[in-house]
Amino acid sequence: MESLVGTKRDCDDDSLSRLSDLKDMSRMVLRTNGPGQLPPGYKLVLHISLSDADKIGVFQTVKSVLNKSYPMVLGRKTLSYVVKYEGGTAETEFFVEGRKFLDENFEGLVTIYLSLLEPSTKGFPETPIFTDKVVFHMAPWIMTPNTLRPLQVFVCSTTDNYSFLKDMKELVKQSGCKLKVCHEYMNRGDRWMQDELEFGYVEAPHQCFPVVLDSPRDGDLKDFPYNELLGPDFGYVTRVALNEKVTSLDSFGNLEVSPPVTVNGKEYPLGRIIIGCAFPTTVKGRNMTKVVQDFLWAQKVQAPIAVFSDWLSVGHVDEFMTFVPAPNRKGFRLLLASPDAGYEFFRGLQKKGHGKAKMFEGLKDEEVTVDQILSNKQFQQENAFVQSCIDWNRDVLKKELGLEEEDIIDLPILFSLRPDKRAVAYYPDMVNMIVLGKNLGIPKPYGPKIDGVCALEKEVCSLLGGLGLNFFFIDDFASYHKLLGEVHCGSNVQRDPFSYKWWNMAL
Repeated sequence: MESLVGTKRDCDDDSLSRLSDLKDMSRMVLRTNGPGQLPPGYKLVLHISLSDADKIGVFQTVKSVLNKSYPMVLGRKTLSYVVKYEGGTAETEFFVEGRKFLDENFEGLVTIYLSLLEPSTKGFPETPIFTDKVVFHMAPWIMTPNTLRPLQVFVCSTTDNYSFLKDMKELVKQSGCKLKVCHEYMNRGDRWMQDELEFGYVEAPHQCFPVVLDSPRDGDLKDFPYNELLGPDFGYVTRVALNEKVTSLDSFGNLEVSPPVTVNGKEYPLGRIIIGCAFPTTVKGRNMTKVVQDFLWAQKVQAPIAVFSDWLSVGHVDEFMTFVPAPNRKGFRLLLASPDAGYEFFRGLQKKGHGKAKMFEGLKDEEVTVDQILSNKQFQQENAFVQSCIDWNRDVLKKELGLEEEDIIDLPILFSLRPDKRAVAYYPDMVNMIVLGKNLGIPKPYGPKIDGVCALEKEVCSLLGGLGLNFFFIDDFASYHKLLGEVHCGSNVQRDPFSYKWWNMAL
């Protein structure tokens, strides 16, 4: 576990707090086969380099008449340890604890050496006559895509989101997973559960457990990951931006991962991380902080892709894209928000004589007709700009994920520009959904009603209808949409790990 600046970390503890901690460590056995005893002055020494000293801790199993103990023998304070030679054929057991995640200056490899030393002339140090070594690879932090089975859903309870919570509870119940509600005493009014943290996991051949990555956004939910999630079988890691400005792009609605893909013959069996950034030629755009990007790139097993999200007011990739499971092709579809599809949809309604049908019906001061939407030339220009931004990302995602047009579904979403010329969703952004197996929790769009049925809901169900999915439309209008977020922004999902093992990849 890596934790907060100024907070005592479990991995700083040089003693074993509980025997169950051994299950999280890698077992290392020293086997010897030799004479009954070593010649006088000869020593077996276990040792590590100074550069590895803060990355691992080595504990030895020591047996006594009554019990076993596990003292630390190598680590930050001790670089070498004389191993008691038992004589004949013997085994000495050790447990190795990883204490650092992969990062910009740490590729994940650590080495433990064993040397046989012989005495020199009096007054001179011993010299090694034989050295062996074992190399460990630290487990990378791995994100989980929408196509993996959901285990737990996390949401916040606030004074104004009763309707949202009610709908979410029904969705989670139907999906067969657990709902964890973060109450107001902990969230302090911060409802953006997706933005505060990202669930992932680490895995070794003998053990696998979840690890939460805590965002540097540090809103009023900042204590939730550390105080409520961290535990004996739940890890924690964060990256602190000490010399960088933290922006909205550091929230983890701006961090996604694709399902497994193959691109030009290269396999990505754990998918690829997707982060939103400023357009490459922009001088003053917002970007995810370097310290977080460095961490994500260093994991290697889910090679990141940078897309353009700074055109959005909030600036998150989950505002214009998501993945849903599919029974064919690559096993998923990429869903993209599409103003072009939105205008095609509304023009279709107008041609069928529904120009007077109202968006946001029943919502005070919000109602607008289909005719009014289509007659607004400024609004149309704004959406043409948004479409150009999404089209640029479409090309990037097709190239980097090896997708074809048949792998992409466009959802009818319109946007509006704020005074700073950045975009927000005009009506609830249906792409910003939660995916729980075959059940989709989609923001209720409050589209025009035709024969008593929301035409936008009907259109989305039709577009996704061949995928064997179930649709739950969740009312987040007042409590999330009006605050520039949606269902995905206000929830988070812990999922099963991949069945594929990262150590089978060619790194």
